[in-house]
Amino acid sequence: MPHNAHDRDIHAHLPLDPYHDDSPEASFPDPPKDALDSLAMGHESALREQITNAKRVVVKIGSSSLTDDFSVSPEKIDHIVDALQARMEFSDVIVVSSGAVAAGMKPLGLTERPQDLATKQAAAAVGQVHLAYEWSRSFARYNRTCGQVLLTASDAGRRDRTRNAQRTIDRLRILRAVPIVNENDTVATSEMRFGDNDRLSAIVAHLTGADALFLLSDVDGLYDKNPAEPDANFVDEVVTGKDLKGVAAGDGGKVGTGGMASKVSAARLAARGGVPVLLTSADNIGPALEDARVGTVFHTREERRLSAWKFWALYSADSGGTLRLDEGALKAVTRGGNSLLAVGITDVDGEFRAGEIVDIVGPNSEVVGRGEVNYSSSALKSIIGKKTEEMPEEMQRPVVHADYLSNYASRL
Repeated sequence: MPHNAHDRDIHAHLPLDPYHDDSPEASFPDPPKDALDSLAMGHESALREQITNAKRVVVKIGSSSLTDDFSVSPEKIDHIVDALQARMEFSDVIVVSSGAVAAGMKPLGLTERPQDLATKQAAAAVGQVHLAYEWSRSFARYNRTCGQVLLTASDAGRRDRTRNAQRTIDRLRILRAVPIVNENDTVATSEMRFGDNDRLSAIVAHLTGADALFLLSDVDGLYDKNPAEPDANFVDEVVTGKDLKGVAAGDGGKVGTGGMASKVSAARLAARGGVPVLLTSADNIGPALEDARVGTVFHTREERRLSAWKFWALYSADSGGTLRLDEGALKAVTRGGNSLLAVGITDVDGEFRAGEIVDIVGPNSEVVGRGEVNYSSSALKSIIGKKTEEMPEEMQRPVVHADYLSNYASRL
């Protein structure tokens, strides 16, 4: 399909009827010929078989895999949609799409990714329109309807908004439409952002109860150094953090914000929530979605899997303030299974009400976890450092109960 929009059918109709099973068949596209000899190809394992058979998957596509010359690439999107449609023959698929800022640059005459917030948001406002159209146009070839879901970090930070997003995505799925999720860059502030769509995809995977997450970008998997270097070794699976020892991961490219470091971080985040991950390039989307024999896989660890609430509290929730602990309380909290008592708290920062999420900080100012606090900040300041028996009877309860306390100490 030509790059020039005037050479395409700009009057292509989007579906006006629900999806039906007699739509055109799709097949998994082949990877580029030069990828067949890649170290990333041909891996087998029980986890890869599990990912192959996953019934609900989240597929995250990076900016460089959707755009070309600072505008949306119809060819790239068609290649991706062919694979997604083929996977939808046996799985529910939720797409997390990057590319809004990059897609809006050429239409606005921008030749470099903007650095100031206002211009980024302007580019995103234009790019979202172009992206939504191209996703919808491409899926229309299979009579599929798309629904756009734009999220901000503050949406994920509040349980009521999180539930609303979850219900919207689930209802789109039930109605056989394709949810296309992206960060709402047009309104997100620099202080309240997911930072990159890799992290957003991990949160969406957990939020929607996905059985697997595919992180697709412009690199075919994880290497211990730049894959362009001749002595680079391919890492085909990550079971624990020990498998990442000596691995050097780079930053984002010229059109995106998430480099390999953010993808590894997101993969480990998803895995901690119980969602296995396959990391590879968008060029390899065909074999990735067909049999998962390509790229790097990240294992979950059932014994360290976080509950839905603890995952949300640690990685999505807004924080209302900070509790600072002494060394003894720090050890009690990070061992797990212990409630936080007033006697171990040395200071309280911020203004919050009972029931809010607060950060829990050690004596060296390191954030060790989060929890749902049982007291307001003003009430808590009157009892910090006190033993339970020294407090009024109505206040003789944990500051944060163990069931509502989650710590970072057991990261994968």
